[in-house]
Amino acid sequence: MASRDFPTHLDGTVRLDLCYPCRAIWFDRNESMQLAPRAVIELFREIHGRDHDPRRPLAERLSCPRCNGRLELTHDVGRTGPFIYYRCTKDHGRMTPFFQFLQEKHFVRSLNPAELARLRAEVKVVRCSSCGAPVDVQRDAACGYCKAPLAVLDPAAVREALREWSAAEARRPVPSRAKIAAAMLDAKTVEARARAADRWTRAGDVVDVSSFGADIVDVCIDGLCEMLSGADLF
Repeated sequence: MASRDFPTHLDGTVRLDLCYPCRAIWFDRNESMQLAPRAVIELFREIHGRDHDPRRPLAERLSCPRCNGRLELTHDVGRTGPFIYYRCTKDHGRMTPFFQFLQEKHFVRSLNPAELARLRAEVKVVRCSSCGAPVDVQRDAACGYCKAPLAVLDPAAVREALREWSAAEARRPVPSRAKIAAAMLDAKTVEARARAADRWTRAGDVVDVSSFGADIVDVCIDGLCEMLSGADLF
């Protein structure tokens, strides 16, 4: 996996692990909730930028990189439909395929019946955007391996998602380092810490402070990112 830093809500960064051949992201516990809106757009562009890298299907048995335990396929539902990820049963984190991340963040939607019928009339087999397995569209509307539904990157949905995440970034109050330092040195906080330290000293306690086919989604992404390549969203 390759590691990359992305901005968080609290003016910091979080380091995510990305596997480009498997087209998946590893989130340690709660890392996905820390991502700032700008990070979501950066990840969208990162996924597109590595779109033509060599790719391999996900292994039948996926292991947690922290404890080596088996990852469990997990189904969830978002605003644009169902999505999946593979979570560590010991709560160390989750592995999310690139495609499922895009679906979770509203860039992708499931095919409607009319679109599915048109696809079946023109194509027999496609590659699952989530795990890379072949999907017989004449018979199935979802991947037989990971159960991800066939989906499309809808240009209108992408525009709306980019608008939504850009607006969220613009509204986000980013605390300056000076404000954070001032809050930490607030007089009441200092007094409370001093009283607590005095109690600990009198009690004789020791305080430890050390813990502080073709992939239809890929094809759509190619075209859309060409349109967006010259846009400055911030």
